[in-house]
Amino acid sequence: MSSEESARRSVNGLVEVLSLAESGARTTEDIFTGLSHSMPTGRVYGGQVLAQSIIAAERTLPEERTVHSMHGYFLRPGDAENGITFAVDRIHDGRSFSTRRCQAFQSGVPIFSMIASFQDDDPGVDHAEPAPQNIPAPEDVRSDDEFIAMAGPSAARLLADRPADVRHIDGPLFLESSGERVAHQAVWMRMRARMPDDARLHRAALAYLSDMTIQESILRQHGLTWQTPGLKLASLDHAMWWHRFGRADEWMLYVQESPNARGGRGLAKGRIYNREGELLASVAQEVMVRVPHPDS
Repeated sequence: MSSEESARRSVNGLVEVLSLAESGARTTEDIFTGLSHSMPTGRVYGGQVLAQSIIAAERTLPEERTVHSMHGYFLRPGDAENGITFAVDRIHDGRSFSTRRCQAFQSGVPIFSMIASFQDDDPGVDHAEPAPQNIPAPEDVRSDDEFIAMAGPSAARLLADRPADVRHIDGPLFLESSGERVAHQAVWMRMRARMPDDARLHRAALAYLSDMTIQESILRQHGLTWQTPGLKLASLDHAMWWHRFGRADEWMLYVQESPNARGGRGLAKGRIYNREGELLASVAQEVMVRVPHPDS
């Protein structure tokens, strides 16, 4: 299979995962069902359930009312071999804003809980933090795909199958954390192949990408990698704000930093820009980070 065919297959797989089915069942909530990516770890990728929850909530709203913010908690690790049920509660519908709660269930228990807000497009004040300068173009940065051989069998399979092309400006953290220990990094990212012209799908795909690599600003500060023996890392919560529309299949710059880590937790923040330097979204995530003591 050619690299182009592989890219198309992986992106088509993501579109299928985000194409939730309506169950036909409804009590006080709207019920949808969805599939999961097969993952080497056996666990559901957090960005997947984020994106699916956004899709489920938007299904209960007119197209002109779009998501502008979400706050979610990862409650339990999901099983990637099983489907997920999404229950959407229509909390509030106002003249300009709507609020939805979405909970994702497996085996009758919630694995993720989210509240999101939606708004009709409105004129208003407009400003944004500018994109950083002197960032190399994505064509001048090696793709993570080129590091597959050194990533180990499990990580290599994950990299080969994921629908995103990700390019770390300072190199990925597969086996080593080179350079200065700093609590920030930047990556270029986009989907590997063209996606349908569906704005809702692109907003959900941006949520999918937002969970990818943001934790690494914490790891870089402490010289850690994804292969550090005994490292345990899990996303606890995730917040996201959509500012401007952008296509997920075009290059975006994800600027990330960690302002704090303490008590086995680290906070990571990110800003996502399009190639023209427009701020598309802001992200914040807290993660559990546990590293064995050197003497243990």
